[in-house]
Amino acid sequence: MARRRRRRSSNYGSVPLLVGGIILCSIVLWVLQTPIVLFLVLALAGGGVALRVTSRRKAAARLAAWQQEQYQLQAQRSWHIAPYMSMSPREFEEALAFLCTRDGCTGARVVGGAGDLGADVIATTPDGWALVIQAKRYSHTNLVTGPDLQKFGGTAFAVHRADVAAVVTTSGFTKQAIAYAGQMGILLLDQDALARWAARTGPAPWHQPGSVPSWPVAPAPASGPAPAGSPGAEPVEMPTAEPLF
Repeated sequence: MARRRRRRSSNYGSVPLLVGGIILCSIVLWVLQTPIVLFLVLALAGGGVALRVTSRRKAAARLAAWQQEQYQLQAQRSWHIAPYMSMSPREFEEALAFLCTRDGCTGARVVGGAGDLGADVIATTPDGWALVIQAKRYSHTNLVTGPDLQKFGGTAFAVHRADVAAVVTTSGFTKQAIAYAGQMGILLLDQDALARWAARTGPAPWHQPGSVPSWPVAPAPASGPAPAGSPGAEPVEMPTAEPLF
């Protein structure tokens, strides 16, 4: 008796499937026998397929346009960075001094050499800030490391009295260097940023985010100009290096 009951209960499970199949077949027959409904169903199905095809084509077109834009930007950057890669370290420093002068700095000159204590180019920005740049004319695979920046960070502000300190390279920076620069407030320009600066499609170092010193500018005394060397003082004119370009 127990076995018979189990068989009957198992048969009951197929009843909903049978009823569902009958209902589905009825709906299909009704749709096929009603031209208007059949037309609407086919139209909706065709519209859905066309919409998916159109969406995919638009997505593919946007992706192709983005890839083409990135290719053009990369080609432009490569074209602008190529001359710097062929320069000697001294020529690279001269080129950076030229870019500073071109973009409104005064007194831009190369001071790199023995005993430079990390400063290769010094200038006064258009806003009157003391700018100190360390130039790293490295190959693409030779990244600027944390110890490289630590040497510069120890002298840029304390010795050279920089308001804006930047390291410009033809390569890139390690994660350690990026972390140290963020802690010390040193601006980093890799080869892409340098290419954009040279092409006038990107900001100069003193226009980079975080380039403005965090301390307030002391107003000039009412009786006379601000002391020399203070942020509010007039920039001191220095001999300008003859640009190579």
